Amino acid sequence: MNSNKQKIILIRYLRFVASTLAGTAVDMLVLWLCSDYLFKGYYWGEYLLSPFISFECALLVNFAIAYFSVWKDRISARTIRSFFRHYAGYNLSCTGTFLLKMGILLLIERFSGGWDVLICNILALCVSGILNFVLNDRLVFRSKLNS
Repeated sequence: MNSNKQKIILIRYLRFVASTLAGTAVDMLVLWLCSDYLFKGYYWGEYLLSPFISFECALLVNFAIAYFSVWKDRISARTIRSFFRHYAGYNLSCTGTFLLKMGILLLIERFSGGWDVLICNILALCVSGILNFVLNDRLVFRSKLNS
């Protein structure tokens, strides 16, 4: 891989990381509201339902940023069909990384002796975020030159 291509990937990754901060903020805010107010005291609500709800809210924010900013140069035609086609692939790839994140979150919670769900979530997001970038770069928003 030449240095120019590496630079492009690094810049895109840094833009991806910066853009996911908005999704992470949404994820954490919704998770906190759900786990501390809606489902407090209910294991399934705090550790399963709350992360699922927060994930779906963050997914919508992250997709909008990815489609209109991070990978905008890879969208050949901005149509409603293109938007929903990319959204379907994005949702599918994110669902896979969400399942990985949930597994990691639950493992951290079990082996930590019961750390707060917000701490478990941040650690799990760090691992699943790398996989999410790779899936988006290589599959959802793949370059027409690489397909």
